[in-house]
Amino acid sequence: MGRLLGFFTLFAALGLAAPGAGAAPAAPAARILVLGDSLSAGYGIRPEEGWVALLARRLEAEGYGYQVINASVSGETTAGGLARLPRALAAHGPAIVIVELGANDGLRGLPVAEMERNLAAIVAGIQAAHARAVVVGMQIPSNSGAAYTRDFAAAFPAVAESRHAALVPFLLAGVALDDANFQADRLHPVARVQDRLLDTVWPVLKPLLRAPAAKAH
Repeated sequence: MGRLLGFFTLFAALGLAAPGAGAAPAAPAARILVLGDSLSAGYGIRPEEGWVALLARRLEAEGYGYQVINASVSGETTAGGLARLPRALAAHGPAIVIVELGANDGLRGLPVAEMERNLAAIVAGIQAAHARAVVVGMQIPSNSGAAYTRDFAAAFPAVAESRHAALVPFLLAGVALDDANFQADRLHPVARVQDRLLDTVWPVLKPLLRAPAAKAH
């Protein structure tokens, strides 16, 4: 994945109107934290074009009262995400954490067992903070070797099952096999397919959301 410094951006998914004189302050919106790598950080595209930004806009359009906090860093591994997790949880108090990590472990050929332990520890930390975890699966090309490729792909559902977490089987489903969907590095999806990444995550995330606010007539 990209080696540029990652960035930490905040997208407001639902704007809260200022209370009127004498009114009680509105309750803060629940938060969704995305802990990911360059696939979620929007590497090579404008931040507002990435699937995480699109998620924030969809939540707002459909009346869900959530803020989306994108804590994704380009080049991040599961070890890096695990190290950053306590501070992110303390800072944002999310209700849901989407964990999109592991691709860089695979690209670097790091041990699958180590990656799986890190992911399990991340999910355990999320659950200990009374948040819901969504594990986003990844696959790598077969040139890494058949056994490694198989074990890598199997690690994500194994963690989700063992920790009773929600699972997105493969973030790049329906995108990965077409080179036209990727930037020149053949690693990062172009802007025009970011909505497809969101459509892959959405069916798993939606059941975890609280009901949208009723619209005024």
